[in-house]
Amino acid sequence: MENEYQEVNKNKAVAKILVPLLIVLVIVGIWFIKDLQKNSDGDDQANGNPDFALKATEPLDLEQLKSYGIPIILDFGSESCPPCREMAPTIEKLNKDLQGKAIIKYMDVWESPELAEGYPISVIPTLMFFDKDGNPYLPPDPETTQMILYSTKDTEEHVFTAQEGIMTEDKIRAILVEMGMEE
Repeated sequence: MENEYQEVNKNKAVAKILVPLLIVLVIVGIWFIKDLQKNSDGDDQANGNPDFALKATEPLDLEQLKSYGIPIILDFGSESCPPCREMAPTIEKLNKDLQGKAIIKYMDVWESPELAEGYPISVIPTLMFFDKDGNPYLPPDPETTQMILYSTKDTEEHVFTAQEGIMTEDKIRAILVEMGMEE
């Protein structure tokens, strides 16, 4: 009888250890699964397609980006530039929030100057805007918006629309809507 009593107490002691351990394992498992889902939800395009990733590490194929039929913003800046660092959270947030609705790309032109080749960059940050049809954005009133419109010298074809300096998230979102972004 005493052996049975000891066996029951031993089983209770093991249960007191195993039950909390199993609860902890279940909680860790749930956390792990939710973390995996969080990292894949909304980022499928960025993870699976470098065209939607924020940071460009190679010169862009602008024609490829235009083929998606959504507005494009190119941010030329540098990690070493204070105004660029100030605007970085806005650009990161927009890239994350607008996956599939707009393409937001960032190029560090001090680290990789070749990323700015072919673009009229004189100061950073500079944002370049292209509408959903792949054309340079044409603001309703360029003087009021203080955007710079670049044209070719020979044909005077409008080739770039740029904003030099910091822009607010609200202003960028409004421009994206004007450029044809679906809300």
